Amino acid sequence: MSKPDYSGMFHMVEQENMDPYLAALDINFALRKIVCLLRPSKEINHDPVTGAMRIRTLTTFKNFNMDFTIGKEFTEDLGPVDGRTCQTTVNWEGDNLICVQRGEKEGRGWTHWLEGDKLHLMRPKRMSAVNKSPDHKLVGNIQEQSDEQRKGNLERHK
Repeated sequence: MSKPDYSGMFHMVEQENMDPYLAALDINFALRKIVCLLRPSKEINHDPVTGAMRIRTLTTFKNFNMDFTIGKEFTEDLGPVDGRTCQTTVNWEGDNLICVQRGEKEGRGWTHWLEGDKLHLMRPKRMSAVNKSPDHKLVGNIQEQSDEQRKGNLERHK
């Protein structure tokens, strides 16, 4: 069975629990406030045959590029985001893309999945909450022990 093609331009339409999520990850107050005001766009170029993917996150504040091959670990420079580097691997879990980032701060990563023309993005505080099953909760409360996460939905524009 082939995997979905994530290629497209996506624009933020909603987000939930961003500030508490960033605070739990020790992101400073000023940067948290800026990030919560942003409405990023994501430009994704995906080659389903080779697994090569480029994700460009575009905002009025700062842009961020992520180039990788699905299933291969790479060094990710998150200097523009929060000043760190980490070892990152993006893999398939069903039709979802699961990113695990290993570095000086635990519990970093994200999950992307497509639903029609919407690209969903969920960032768990602890990756174990995502790895339990592909049908995990979509919306959580940052104070919950088992599903600390943040969610954003981006809409595809052709």
